[in-house]
Amino acid sequence: MKLNTIAPNDGARKAKKRVGRGPGSGMGKTATRGHKGARARSGYSKASGFEGGQMPLQRRLPKRGFNNIFKVEYNIVSLDDLNRFDSGTTIDLASLTAAGVVKKDGPVKILANGEVTKAVHVRVDKVSQGAREKIVAAGGTVEE
Repeated sequence: MKLNTIAPNDGARKAKKRVGRGPGSGMGKTATRGHKGARARSGYSKASGFEGGQMPLQRRLPKRGFNNIFKVEYNIVSLDDLNRFDSGTTIDLASLTAAGVVKKDGPVKILANGEVTKAVHVRVDKVSQGAREKIVAAGGTVEE
């Protein structure tokens, strides 16, 4: 076998449909677009959700709920996650991100899930009351 003898199997590669190339092609005159109407025009593109003039689904369904644009989404950190840091370390957003505890930017809140065994200095946006008590009991400090 040589490179110049290799060819695709019969029917594997189909020629592109060439429309509007005369009556002998069977796809001349209107070029498979039918007669008149928006789809026959050049530049036509259907709007997403358009249902031919029928009221679209997204407008038929009732609206529900309320989306508060001022809502603050906190990155939640458990007390167990603080044990991976050494004693005396200052824990802030940068150190939490570097350690892979927090994935996205934004304010951080520490919750009292689990126990903290090391005396660490915490400098984050919010700390729950229970978490604050456990951090101070372990010999650490909390700064908001």
